[in-house]
Amino acid sequence: MKIIIPVICIFFTAVSVAQPSSYTSFVNPMIGTDGTGHTFPGATVPFGLVQLSPETGFAGWDYCSGYRYADKKIYGFSHTHLSGTGAKDLGDILMMPFTGTPGDTVVSTFSHDKEKASPGYYAVELDDYNIKAAFTATAHAGLHQYSYPSADKVGIVINLKAGLVNKIADLETHVLESAISLVDSHTLSGYTITRGWAGKQHVHFVIRAQQPITSHQWLSDSAAGRNHVLALYFGAGNAFMQQIKVAISTVSTKNAVENLEAEIPHWDFARVKQEAALAWESRLSKIQIEGSKAEKEIFYSAMYHSFIAPNNIADVNGQYRGADNEVHHASNKVYYSTLSLWDTFRALNPLFTIILPEETKNIVRSMLAHDSVQGYLPIWTLWGHENYCMIGNHAIPTLAEAYVKGICTDNIQQAVDAVRRSSMVDHKGSDWTTYLKHGYYPSDITTREAVSKTLESSYDDYAVAKLAALSRNTQLSDSFMKRASFYQTLFDKETAFMRGRNADGSWVQGFDPFKLSHAGTAGGDYTEGNAWQYTWHVQHDIPGLIALMGGKQAFLQKLDSLFEQPSHVYGDGSTLDVTGLIGQYAHGNEPCHHVAYLYTLAGQPWKTADRISQIIPSFYTNKPDGLSGNDDCGQMSAWYIFSSLGFYPVDPVSATYVFGRPLHKKSTIRVGEKSFVINAKGLDANNKYIQQILLNGKQYHSSSITHADLVKGGELTFIMGNKQVDYTREIKK
Repeated sequence: MKIIIPVICIFFTAVSVAQPSSYTSFVNPMIGTDGTGHTFPGATVPFGLVQLSPETGFAGWDYCSGYRYADKKIYGFSHTHLSGTGAKDLGDILMMPFTGTPGDTVVSTFSHDKEKASPGYYAVELDDYNIKAAFTATAHAGLHQYSYPSADKVGIVINLKAGLVNKIADLETHVLESAISLVDSHTLSGYTITRGWAGKQHVHFVIRAQQPITSHQWLSDSAAGRNHVLALYFGAGNAFMQQIKVAISTVSTKNAVENLEAEIPHWDFARVKQEAALAWESRLSKIQIEGSKAEKEIFYSAMYHSFIAPNNIADVNGQYRGADNEVHHASNKVYYSTLSLWDTFRALNPLFTIILPEETKNIVRSMLAHDSVQGYLPIWTLWGHENYCMIGNHAIPTLAEAYVKGICTDNIQQAVDAVRRSSMVDHKGSDWTTYLKHGYYPSDITTREAVSKTLESSYDDYAVAKLAALSRNTQLSDSFMKRASFYQTLFDKETAFMRGRNADGSWVQGFDPFKLSHAGTAGGDYTEGNAWQYTWHVQHDIPGLIALMGGKQAFLQKLDSLFEQPSHVYGDGSTLDVTGLIGQYAHGNEPCHHVAYLYTLAGQPWKTADRISQIIPSFYTNKPDGLSGNDDCGQMSAWYIFSSLGFYPVDPVSATYVFGRPLHKKSTIRVGEKSFVINAKGLDANNKYIQQILLNGKQYHSSSITHADLVKGGELTFIMGNKQVDYTREIKK
């Protein structure tokens, strides 16, 4: 049943704004804002370009999203952010209201009891100025609402110098060029070009105030070519409310104006807020669960975080700035960037294939458009540009998955050409000449992440083979399926670990399976992990990995020992990414995300249930520190969504989902016009093991369910109990 909840738009209006149903009421945007989650609480719409959120700091790893729950001061509100990443960027067009005369820094204390966040809305009281601030957003624009007290002077500072950077000193140099102009007594326009994570990043903007600007004061050199800071004044006297609209574009100020006029042609804050909530409601309602209030808060907050990225950077007229910094046009007016593919190919993109197939099509189109400009598929794109973060090229499995699942059916030859070229023509981070010569990345030639790059490239090669087979290119498929077995060259049977090899075939000496590698700070054979975590990174060939380890018994013993090792971490470089430890299993980073499900594939599904029962309450709560690691543009959240439903895409390209254990007695997934209902009969704290599975009332003996069976709709029934049984095997009478 949907509950209509009347909500007063706090601080400023006396208008009751009805929330459309209960789903948004369960979302807590504060989850992940403490600890290492790196999420932000500000206002945005699903996949929106504008993400309007407070900044409590500007520099260092703690401020990848600009907001840290433990802080007590706000420096302003900027319009672009990253959600849950482990690197810093954006934070463009910082604005901060004030009373009196602004100094070098405009900052205010705040408290969480005077702060509110919900999908598409953020509000806070700035204690030092007694200003009540609220924000909502559309896809390309943000709407500010400030309640000023009676004061001699009131206004707002617009800071183009600010941004999210590695260290404070970078604030002096990260802006390459900027400009800001007063158009009339209500309007400003300008742009900023920054040196960001992915090179030159353009943000063009228009700012429009409802109440007139009475005067202005430059707080920087007005004649300088960058780092502009400007104070606007709105008069003095009685308390009053000011609304300010800000629209942005990667292309031009003209496009920013067009975006603004298309999306917020009025001054109705409550209307924009409600429309944002409705946009969220349409996404959140894709899955309905039965559970406790806390379970719903965790689940729907995970859904919320899953739809913040990628971001559509195309303007309302379809133009966007691409990888070559030139202006391009998307005929469907969608061009997705913020593609954190090393993270999201594992669970977030597979989730989209089930509940958001149209967005999946648009992601594929965007990746192919990127390939047509760059010459190979995206690795990690931000603001339309490649930043080469992480390893492999996981646009390949994301693209292949969409075709294998039948979501994409056109342009398959273009897709095959793109994955082939991306896997055969050397480019930054991909030395295919060396890889193919040796059958692996040798550690004495590839001095950073040689083992991890080999393992992840093997999976990408498998994805190429699957897509080629679908296009009936048998020769290409056979060639890449051989490449997909390259992972075998790095398995050391003596230690039973994946470890580094030199070009002459010798093992790298001084091997320590506990020692972490972090490429950016220390080099090493692994990516943000160690041999314990990466040895299992053979998502496409679990039987092959089992055989390498000497059979199922040896495999299962090794898997048990992963979770039973001491939970200590050390390495020569940063270890910040390796969190959420159970033994040497690290849930706070993506390479481990499929590992608990390997028990099911090896014939002990009850152990998968045990591990899921351990992981979920340990690393997912409805508190600000409720994520065990960076949310990484929704991947951490997507893992929870799948796992709470009872299955997970160990190998996304296979178009199957491996069973684990359900968390909810009933879940309903909307698949187009149909529903896929998941019932867990007898589920309680003691009955956490699957005893048998029924699909549409018929006995189902399998370790997984196919995507085709899921999206056709129907009913999956888990019969739960307290016995440890292998439900994948048919019991013969």
